[in-house]
Amino acid sequence: MSRPPAGVLREAIIDVGAIEDNVRHLRRLTGSEVIAVVKADGYGHGAVRSARAALAGGATRLGVSDISEALALRRGGIDAPIVAWLHAPGADFSEAAARGIELGISNLEQLQKAAAAASADRPVGVHLKLETGLSRNGIAPADYRIVFAEAARLERIGRVRVIALFSHLSNASADDDRAALRTFEDAVGEAASLGLAPPLRHIAATHAAIDLPESRLGCVRIGIGIYGLSPFDDRSAADLGLRPAMTLHGAVAAVRRVPAGQGVSYGYDYRTDRETTLALVPLGYADGVPRQASGLGPVVIGNRRFTVAGRIAMDQFVVDVGDAQVAVGDEAVLFGDPTLGVPGATEWADAAGTINYEIVTRVGARVPRREVAE
Repeated sequence: MSRPPAGVLREAIIDVGAIEDNVRHLRRLTGSEVIAVVKADGYGHGAVRSARAALAGGATRLGVSDISEALALRRGGIDAPIVAWLHAPGADFSEAAARGIELGISNLEQLQKAAAAASADRPVGVHLKLETGLSRNGIAPADYRIVFAEAARLERIGRVRVIALFSHLSNASADDDRAALRTFEDAVGEAASLGLAPPLRHIAATHAAIDLPESRLGCVRIGIGIYGLSPFDDRSAADLGLRPAMTLHGAVAAVRRVPAGQGVSYGYDYRTDRETTLALVPLGYADGVPRQASGLGPVVIGNRRFTVAGRIAMDQFVVDVGDAQVAVGDEAVLFGDPTLGVPGATEWADAAGTINYEIVTRVGARVPRREVAE
């Protein structure tokens, strides 16, 4: 691990080489076209840098949640196909259409608004989102036929181009996912009977793309996997051949020797049981470090592992390092690649009672990102 640059309290190192390698690995593993999901600012890693790395690794499309994220990628110089699938009520699709953004469509009204945004010589690319059991957005099964028929009509007259049919799985169980896949495949057949033959179908995200081969359908959406984190409780990133792309660390900002019985941080939830040394790490819940991990979160300082002592505050937390030799400016690593001897994001997720997706995504804007390609 590298120390934070002089004068930097906290930072996240983003290894774009890891993102590129993870995409390449998952392409080989699935034998499928990869839509790299870079929503939520690339799961906290930076959307534009993550997009560039994913495309370099062989992704052919990018996926984001909403149009504003897609337009930010365009402003960042990304000209690859991008699909955005979650829209505000009454959303205006005109700018998205003008910038060549593909739209995920969840109902007839959205389809008609997409068609209305088309230009005379450029139909709007759409991915028809099907509700197959997750009970979120997507075209309801009762509406499949009318939406498919209208999409086929709009495609014939050059207003839309149906690029894909897609859906999302619950990952509740293999049986649940197979049931959703059967619903999806039946819908694909119904769409074909009405004249729709889109080149792509996608339903698998990272979990199913790895664990349910029949769901790959020649195209998969990979989110957490491209950032080198595992979606499984029983398999690590290393088990899956993935390399974590984010390392969150800071420089120890203060060190003090205290007696036994000294209270630490708000509420004195932690009191020292001996004379000891306390190290202050300048990262807190304003930076995305979960307060729920107070007293539990792992930290490595000087190649030794410690645990957060007391409550995590807005800007900082304290580590009881005992008699270890720790100095101001020493590196404190919260998480990174466990194969390098540091905690993983999953350990912080376990400490906070959440998932690794949330740990990396919630890292705040106050934390500078430094790009490397190791």
